[in-house]
Parts: sequence; structure tokens; C-alpha cells
Amino acid sequence: QVQLVESGGGLVQAGGSLRLSCAASGIIFSINAMGWYRQAPGKQRELVAAITSGGITNYADSVKGRFTISRDNAKNTVYLQMSSLKPEDTAVYYCNAAVQVRYLSRFNDYWGQGTQVTVSS
Repeated sequence: QVQLVESGGGLVQAGGSLRLSCAASGIIFSINAMGWYRQAPGKQRELVAAITSGGITNYADSVKGRFTISRDNAKNTVYLQMSSLKPEDTAVYYCNAAVQVRYLSRFNDYWGQGTQVTVSS
């Protein structure tokens, strides 16, 4: 069993910053990509940023230059530093990780429970 626990969401004014954290725990042999997705009311879930185990990153165009994803492999934790926040960043943010629970097993996707980020204008 693998659990992803997010923290760091909240209410912030436009132009402000927040840092999200997501820690993976349980039976983990290795973790490949980790990422953050978000879902606003009435919209589909979308990729915000992702990072491989080697540190290669990928960002949605809407957050490039404002958000930074990073990870601590020793702690099985991924972070999302969000700056210059805009009202349109308001959404529930979900952590995702591709986890291998034992040697040579397949990587499966796991999701956190989500954390609300609200940006007021």
C-alpha cells in the first residue's frame, strides 16, 4: 500500500506565494516521475508540473516562470513552489507518483487526496 499525503494549500492574495509538499510512504521500492495536477470547478484535471527521478522537469505553459517543482528522493517527497499566484490558479492540487513496490514490478500511478489552493483578487 502506498500513500501520498499533500500539505501546504490555503488562501493567498494574488501575487503571493505558496509551497505545496507531497510525501509518499508505504511499500516503495522506487519512484519514477512525480508530479502535480490541478482541477478547477467545472474543468478537467490538468498537469501543472512533473519531475523525473533524475530531475528533468516539465511545466504547463500557464505556470512557466512562476512555479518550480523539485523533489527529495531520499524523503520520497515532491514540492511545488508557487509564486506570482493568480486567481486562475485557484483549484484543488493533486500529487501524483509512479511507484514501483518491489524489484521488477510495474510502476503504478498513485494519487494524493488533494489540497485546495485559493487565490483571491
